[in-house]
Amino acid sequence: MRTPWDIIRKPLLTEKAMRLMEENKYTFEVDRRANKYEIKQAVETVFKVKVKKVQTLQMPAKPKRMGRHVGQRPAWKKAIVTLKEGHTIPFFEGA
Repeated sequence: MRTPWDIIRKPLLTEKAMRLMEENKYTFEVDRRANKYEIKQAVETVFKVKVKKVQTLQMPAKPKRMGRHVGQRPAWKKAIVTLKEGHTIPFFEGA
C-alpha cells in the first residue's frame, strides 16, 4: 500500500504554478499510477486542507541528446489541486 508521501512526489514551483496559487490552485508532481481520488486523499492528509477538485495531466517523455548518444527523459504525471475557500497550504506561501 502506498502512503501519501509516495503519491505526492514534489511541489512544482514554476511561473504558471505561482499564478495558479492566486486562484487557490496548487501544482504537484505525483506518482504516475495514482488516480484523482488517491491524490485528493494524499493532499488532504499531508497538508490538512479540504480539496475541491483535482485535475491531472500526463506529461510525455522528451527525447534528449548528449552528442551522438540519444536518450529520453522519463514521462511523469502532474496534478493541479484546487482547494476549498478559506484553505491554503502554508508551505507554498513562503516561496
